[in-house]
Amino acid sequence: MKNILSVGLLFFLSNAILGQSTYPVDSSYTIVATYTKLIKKYPFIKITEEVKNNNVNQINDVVYNDNKNRPLHLDAYFSTIKKRNPAVIMIHGGGWRSGNKSQMKALAQEIASKGYSCFAIEYRLSLEAKYPEGILDVKNAIRFIKNNAKKFKVNPNRIAVLGCSSGGQMAALIGTTNDNPDFDDVQNKSKYSSKVNAIIDIDGVLAFKHPESSEGEMAAFWLKGTSTENPENWRNASALTHTDKNTPPILFINSSIDRFHAGRNDMIAILNQNNIYNEFHTIKDSPHSFWFFNPWFDETVLYATRFLDKIF
Repeated sequence: MKNILSVGLLFFLSNAILGQSTYPVDSSYTIVATYTKLIKKYPFIKITEEVKNNNVNQINDVVYNDNKNRPLHLDAYFSTIKKRNPAVIMIHGGGWRSGNKSQMKALAQEIASKGYSCFAIEYRLSLEAKYPEGILDVKNAIRFIKNNAKKFKVNPNRIAVLGCSSGGQMAALIGTTNDNPDFDDVQNKSKYSSKVNAIIDIDGVLAFKHPESSEGEMAAFWLKGTSTENPENWRNASALTHTDKNTPPILFINSSIDRFHAGRNDMIAILNQNNIYNEFHTIKDSPHSFWFFNPWFDETVLYATRFLDKIF
């Protein structure tokens, strides 16, 4: 973890000297880098191309929070066919320290074309802010979207949260902590809650400390210590810890790599005990980050939109 901290400090100092933004950036997790890594084993894959739809409006870099001179942005993609659509909050992956909202663009455009308002969210990553700050950021974004529901053609009572990889972990945690004041920004005085009505977890773990999990340095850096050093954060950051009768319906879309399913079966057991609707789909012979590429992108969209149509 010392190496990670040193990288973050160098980014901070160099940007400060150059007069640029003073929050550190890790650009290691990109679609192209992932493609380069996977193409040898999966020579048939293609990066999903963005497909614009005439019935989808796009607004980039909307500031949803400007706390302490640190603006946070979202990109909105919304169907114009109806006055109010169900909303899908989208959280990118990258091990809580890399990635960016643009990585959700193709998925957002495609789901929006099916009659939804989609929002790709920028949140503070671990080189800048540790757990639970990124969670609070996304919950603030949800409140902002509800507050601007008319502008974005959103039905504020039909909100889903969707995340990929570490974003999937965050989506599940956000959904299972509805109405939990410990996971809301006390400085946000919006009349709207951050409550969501459905969860889509794409290859995000449900429990950090679990026989199926193998989370290591990246999780420890975000969670302010290893599971031995900070067991409370490892427990509280796990959606499985909070799963109960109040958890909204959830869809799991998983790769064929078992460690990204950690806690899923235990969570499904609790959901079934409480008669909460859930689905899971494991995409055969797929790697992690499958959602960036065809042939798996289309399958991901199919499962997601079919679930959203059923719930909303």
